[in-house]
Amino acid sequence: MGHMVLEIEQIEHQAKLVGGKVPGWVPRSVQNYIDHTEMGVPIRALARQQGCHASTILRQIRRVETLRDDPLVDGVLKTLGGTAEAKPPTPARPHRDLRMVETTENPGSGLPDVAELCAHGLRVLRRLCETGAVLAVAADMEKAVIVRDGESGENTRTGVVDRTIAEAMALKGWISTNNNGRITRYHITASGRSALADLMARDESAQAAGTAANIDADTSGKSPQRMRYGLAESPLSALARRRDREGTRFLSSDLVHAGERLREDFELAQMGAELTRNWEGFLTSLRSDPPPAPKRGGRGSQQAHARVIAALRDLGPGLSDITLRCCCFLEGLETAEKVLGWSARSGKIVLRIALMRLKQHYAETAGGGAPLIG
Repeated sequence: MGHMVLEIEQIEHQAKLVGGKVPGWVPRSVQNYIDHTEMGVPIRALARQQGCHASTILRQIRRVETLRDDPLVDGVLKTLGGTAEAKPPTPARPHRDLRMVETTENPGSGLPDVAELCAHGLRVLRRLCETGAVLAVAADMEKAVIVRDGESGENTRTGVVDRTIAEAMALKGWISTNNNGRITRYHITASGRSALADLMARDESAQAAGTAANIDADTSGKSPQRMRYGLAESPLSALARRRDREGTRFLSSDLVHAGERLREDFELAQMGAELTRNWEGFLTSLRSDPPPAPKRGGRGSQQAHARVIAALRDLGPGLSDITLRCCCFLEGLETAEKVLGWSARSGKIVLRIALMRLKQHYAETAGGGAPLIG
């Protein structure tokens, strides 16, 4: 009896070690699946540790196993330590498995943490809420691409996502697919829309807290205007559907792509909170020398920040204002005209001129790589 109790305690300690190795956003059911299939922890030991019935753990494990037909879910489970091939179950060997946990690398290494998943999830889920938007993932590619299908059949790439972020979103159930092939297309789910609403609420709360602190420190006491955005589509895509009397689109696909590229860099650089707190100060700093430095983020974020600054400086006053508001903050044209003090229906003309200049900027700075995002 004493030997059995000791064995159970070792198994439970091993399960805690394995559970502590995975990122905090991984569902408990997935952790149970990894503990049982990869580490050999008995189902009854997992149930005893969590204070539930063994059948509950069994249903969780079976449910996760059915998700492995999804290539993204299968990839993240392999990273977490799931079996790459179907193998017969092996008996639990606590001493050997415990040494493996201590000597191997973190099974969750390479996966995003909670903060990274929330930041990128907010950006990606917003894009996937747009009409006709899907997340396209090719086999053995490190990046996934967000594509929006147009009315006439053309595709516009609106973003690039690291595969690890896409895998985490699929595991969380925020995105799903109905087909598997060389290129798999994912759509946002009801769970993803609910998660987006929660992430947006948290982001707005954080920005509101930062804004309040900024007002307290500002002697002028002027509060920056709060900007809102839609989810179903951006003002740019809505404007692109308009046609003139001859049936020609008001915005060509290359102009739309230029605006989407600026928005992608803007979101990668996470500049929204900075501009919301001090809009006028940011626009003033664009005309200063040297350019303002990014406040946070890694190398990719800093590069995106530099690209946004370069593009806005090239646009200059006026053009940069309307571009920021409509392309980056997704502010409607009527709202932007009112805030900027312009006459009615003049914003779309100025925005088209700004997008033409932005397209020229990317052609001059990126050369043949201008059509690419990221």
